Amino acid sequence: MPRPGQKYILRVALPFREHARRFGFVALLVVSLGLVALGRTDVATVEGLRANIADISTPILSAVSRPIETARGVVRQVTAMAVLQQENQELRQQNSRLQRWQIVAHKLERENAALRTLMEYRPGPLASYISARLVGGLGSPFVRVLMLNAGARDGVKRGQAVLDSKGMVGRIVEVGKRSARVLLLTDLNSRIPIILEPSGDRAILAGDNSDTLHLELLSPKASITVGMRTSTSGHGGKLPPGLPIGRVSRISDGIVQVQPFVDFGRLDYVLVANWGTIAFESISDVDHPTDGTANREGLLNQTGSDNQTP
Repeated sequence: MPRPGQKYILRVALPFREHARRFGFVALLVVSLGLVALGRTDVATVEGLRANIADISTPILSAVSRPIETARGVVRQVTAMAVLQQENQELRQQNSRLQRWQIVAHKLERENAALRTLMEYRPGPLASYISARLVGGLGSPFVRVLMLNAGARDGVKRGQAVLDSKGMVGRIVEVGKRSARVLLLTDLNSRIPIILEPSGDRAILAGDNSDTLHLELLSPKASITVGMRTSTSGHGGKLPPGLPIGRVSRISDGIVQVQPFVDFGRLDYVLVANWGTIAFESISDVDHPTDGTANREGLLNQTGSDNQTP
């Protein structure tokens, strides 16, 4: 039970609380209206009062905000540490995989060097690249041709392949001294011999002035699935093999469509590639045997002697 002093306090406080609830809203409304009226009649006084309130509240808000900012900084640091720990773990895994692949690469490099020596392999010509910028399109609405700001004086020749960072863009069809025209893969007149990976089926990649390509002269026995990669086959000697082009995106009613890797709507800078003349030299045409031939004959003689009974 409450004490006598507490009973007196409750007897006095309860009526006051009831009056505060009843008349508090009215008092706040009257004060608000008074401030509005004062703001209309005496603007300078209201502005001074507002400035004083701001001066008083600013240090308080600044003092209150400091712990909040400190807590936010601690949370950001903890989150950053967690992210760094996860990235560190992923980098460790990637480093481990790369180390395993490095061991395999060194082994394959040694085997490749030994086989090159054994078979007297002669590498083909290496490609040289010319950087150029697309400066506009030419031709009719039915021809997809772009203009480069590089020409014969820069080493550009007709028939060279034009690439960007993702794959093949087209071929050089006309060369001036300071400019060249590029026939895009999507042009109606474009025909490129390609090979499908990994099946090895060959076909002709044709454009139709749309954003996709399609295959022609494809063998009826070819096994084609969506997602297969296409690249140049090198047939005809005009283009080297292995230039990436795109992937099979759709097969419908016997028509195989290919989505190119290149986004032709965002082309800016390209590379003009020159592989020179692709030629093959027969080993039998060599007049004098090289060290590789001597090594091969010595290996064969050694193998024959090893097979003899001692």
